[in-house]
Amino acid sequence: MVSLNRVLSTIVAASMLFAVGASAQEVKHYRFAYDQPKTTGYGILGDIFADKLKELSKGTMLIDQYPGAQLGQEPQVLQLVKSGDVEFCISSSANAATLSPQAGVMSMHFLFRSEAHLIKAIADPEVAKAVKAMIADTVQGAHVIALSTLGLRSMYSKREIRKIEDIKGLKVRVQATPTEDTTFPAYGAQIVHMPFGSVYTSLQTGVVDVAENGVNVYLANKHYEVAPVLSMTEHEANNSLVWVSDKLWNSLTPEQRSLARQARQGAWSARREDQEPDPRDPLT
Repeated sequence: MVSLNRVLSTIVAASMLFAVGASAQEVKHYRFAYDQPKTTGYGILGDIFADKLKELSKGTMLIDQYPGAQLGQEPQVLQLVKSGDVEFCISSSANAATLSPQAGVMSMHFLFRSEAHLIKAIADPEVAKAVKAMIADTVQGAHVIALSTLGLRSMYSKREIRKIEDIKGLKVRVQATPTEDTTFPAYGAQIVHMPFGSVYTSLQTGVVDVAENGVNVYLANKHYEVAPVLSMTEHEANNSLVWVSDKLWNSLTPEQRSLARQARQGAWSARREDQEPDPRDPLT
């Protein structure tokens, strides 16, 4: 089983990258935005990143978290990161497709055989390298420093979903990617696009019949109140990308980047392989 710490080391290394750029006298605050409540895995990721960055920079680089879409939904926040108005954010790989359409490949259904397979893939340095390169080739103004996942997505509604026929004709809220827009209609479903913040009310009022997301997100946002039947379809990975603004990145000197790369290698070699991954944790 691939260790949770193997991927965690990527977040640690990313923290090191920015820690080396801070002076001993100057304290800087950086905005870290995401659209989920802090009680979700995104909050775990944010806390680990903030704590490690503070430790490595000796308190000179501090992360201010903005959970719950305080700074906007993911597509809007991605634009803010590109412009340099927000330094860091987390986005789903599906919403990353609004900047880099190729990111929609991670939304393919049944791409992963199980959660263990997903964890192994996301923890693979070659996978991370390929995703970062893909983003770098297609996006200007921001780039990806780490991958994370909240596990596999499942469908929830007021009715049980056991087979494809069960969603034929139903209105399903999907993330706005070509992958989703092709796959769900192939099942016979009607697709509906909307911001995540509108999903609860839309399920409640019948604007949509079905939504889909990770269990952690389903519970933390209390979607069970309006869609009490969670069908463990596990049809798609709930992967996320951690972004940094190029405006911040470019403020680092070549020497500082070199130090950061050395620190990253040290973090990888120091990882432990004996810890079982926690499926609630996004850094798997």
